[in-house]
Amino acid sequence: MRHRQFYLILISFIVVVVVLNAFWLIKFKQSPVKGGMMSNTNSRISNNQEKQHRLIVPPVLKPDSIDNNNIYYTLRAQTGVTQLLSGKKTKTYGYNGSFLGPTIRVEKGVNIYIRTQNHLKQSTSFHWHGAILPSSSDGGPHQTVAAGQSRLINFKVNQPAATLWYHPHAVGSTAIQVYKGLAGFLLVDDQNSRRIKLPKTYGKDDFPVVVQDRNFDKNNQLNYRQAASSNGTLGDKLLVNGTQNPYIETTTKYIRLRLLNGSNARKYIFKLNDGRPLYQIGTDGGFLKKPVPEKQIILTPGERAEVVVDLGGYSQESQVKLKSKESSVLTMRIKSNRGGEAKLPHRLTNIQSVNNFNRKVVQNITLSGMGHMVSINNKQFSMKRIDIKVKQNTTQIWKISNKDNMMGEIHPFHIHGVQFRLLSVNGNTPASNMQGRKDTIMTRPGNQYKIMIKFTQPGVFMYHCHNLEHEETGMMGQIQVVP
Repeated sequence: MRHRQFYLILISFIVVVVVLNAFWLIKFKQSPVKGGMMSNTNSRISNNQEKQHRLIVPPVLKPDSIDNNNIYYTLRAQTGVTQLLSGKKTKTYGYNGSFLGPTIRVEKGVNIYIRTQNHLKQSTSFHWHGAILPSSSDGGPHQTVAAGQSRLINFKVNQPAATLWYHPHAVGSTAIQVYKGLAGFLLVDDQNSRRIKLPKTYGKDDFPVVVQDRNFDKNNQLNYRQAASSNGTLGDKLLVNGTQNPYIETTTKYIRLRLLNGSNARKYIFKLNDGRPLYQIGTDGGFLKKPVPEKQIILTPGERAEVVVDLGGYSQESQVKLKSKESSVLTMRIKSNRGGEAKLPHRLTNIQSVNNFNRKVVQNITLSGMGHMVSINNKQFSMKRIDIKVKQNTTQIWKISNKDNMMGEIHPFHIHGVQFRLLSVNGNTPASNMQGRKDTIMTRPGNQYKIMIKFTQPGVFMYHCHNLEHEETGMMGQIQVVP
């Protein structure tokens, strides 16, 4: 009798699992892929619009003042209306404008002071994603700015040239505030980036490119509340710098694209429409050793990649498309391809190789779950709990594991206030284009990643999944760096 009851319970459990699996497959339109099922990446983007629009290039923010080695800015989070689609304008958020934000461009070694102002009707924060800075200026959940208030932050830029970005990070509102338009680029320059022969004329052969998917209702309004999912919100329309179906006109042999996945949950696989390689020159935190030719480049939310497109082999007046799966991301209309640099440099930087796999692992981080059941090391986020304590200026090895589960969730793992190096993936040397400085990595289900990390700044920092809905559901922890 007991055996019969046991088998009945077992069969019932299996039936429930199968039904739930089928439900999630239908809801999120999943399909099997290598490395697991990616419910937060496979929903299609409609791309049937015929009209192309010139790519909007964010303006470079002008300083309020400059005093010796100090530079001062004002950055406002505000509401507005923006012409995102044809027809009615959309109610949006932006920095110093109605949608997205200006590019802040700074030099290594300068002290920057930013007066952050909140003109929204709710609290927000100003997080400097990828910046190495004290926690008091990081803009995480502990540094919120109340509605109608302002906060002065400052830090010394003490890292190599890189494509960083800024966005909100208040608990419970990050996802919707990013969705409505709060995001912008922070570009760091240094002596090497100015010296090296790469495309560097902003808006002419060097373009910041933030890619985001969004849903709109019949009145052209962002419908986050209806589209939102605890497992990652996806959109059916693609915006690039807030532009639908964008194009640029090119006059140089090489075009540099600073790609940023600014979406809440979607993964992108970037490639050229004719299969020619993209030359990746940088990762989240700066240059690779040398350009790496790649047929495709994968970015999960929060990740960046600097790539160069070689237009030298194309005829004038032809068009080259950067695509992600079936969707056109950016069209390059070739007016001329004889200007600019004659060839790419063989070496970009002297970044040291790291391949010591046998160093002792100090921290084990396990990412698991889906929907409301996500966790890190079987815990969900609490502002009152410090999860990890580390000694300032000590180098540690962390092992990041994405626990395999029924749905096979990808988790982009991000750490505040640092740039780290990827040592190995499942014990193997990482791909050449992953051997630069990183602050966010894609973790696939069932895989393990060793990283080398050094916290140089004191205070409390976040680590979390950069699927913004996973983050808000509790997939986040806190590190305290002590002197």
